[in-house]
Amino acid sequence: MRVRLATVMADKIVPGRNVQVTDFHQRQQYLKTLQMEEAESIGPGKIIRRKDDGSLEYLRDELTIEEPLEIRIGTKTLATTMRTPGHDDELAAGFLLSEAIVRDCRQIAKISAGLDNIVTVDLVPDMDVKLNSGQRFGTISSSCGVCGKTSIDAIRQNFPAIKSSIVRVEIKRLLSFPEKLRKAQNDFARTGGIHAAGIFDVNAELRIVREDIGRHNAVDKAIGRAFLDGSLPLDRHLLLVSGRASFEIVQKALAAGIPIVASVSAPSTLAVDFARENNQTLIGFLRPPNFNAYSHVERIILE
Repeated sequence: MRVRLATVMADKIVPGRNVQVTDFHQRQQYLKTLQMEEAESIGPGKIIRRKDDGSLEYLRDELTIEEPLEIRIGTKTLATTMRTPGHDDELAAGFLLSEAIVRDCRQIAKISAGLDNIVTVDLVPDMDVKLNSGQRFGTISSSCGVCGKTSIDAIRQNFPAIKSSIVRVEIKRLLSFPEKLRKAQNDFARTGGIHAAGIFDVNAELRIVREDIGRHNAVDKAIGRAFLDGSLPLDRHLLLVSGRASFEIVQKALAAGIPIVASVSAPSTLAVDFARENNQTLIGFLRPPNFNAYSHVERIILE
């Protein structure tokens, strides 16, 4: 964890963002003496804010960090993804799982993540990894988790459809998920510029939450944590994402065995088709008291 000088300073307090230090010498002393241990996911940015009365306010705001992460298997570079630093080992594990490169956490001998934006995954001896031409290489942007990805036909072969239909969730509990996720989004509260993925159990308990500038990275980190813990399949859990539900979000949930996927925004047509085909319940626009159910509504207790 990096140690940074406090990143926010202004003449007027804005709740959750600014610290009031009006005297110049006080400011200098403030910056010299007040140190904060911050997560690697947040950095400073100088801004000018125009207020309602037309006046200008000069301050340092907190911004979400976006940096490249090179994912390696041994000495071989698999991909470079644009992500928010933090939980890089989980990101790598979730990425390898969703790409069907590893299927069991015991196939991973060690994950080494340093401060050089490189994470190296060492697999167990004698494990033969064969990467086909459809699997993605190069740089993956923070907005794209499916660029150059394995073909959909290959995904169908690698990840079987959800078999269980026993898991059901009550509407009251379902509607409680967005607020619980928001309360756990510490970086979003400070920056307003980061996505989140939360894994809930059927009792509406938030088990894992991860944040990242990329939706797909946040999901990789969340399922990667569960994967490394040996908790897969997550067949009695629900995945909630803070953005839209695109195809790769539903696909990553399938890789982790998650039967219910929800988002606070819209799904794509491919996400809906994929969820229907693979026996996943897909929920969009989950904004209490409303939501839309697009597939396998039988898992929602509507009474």
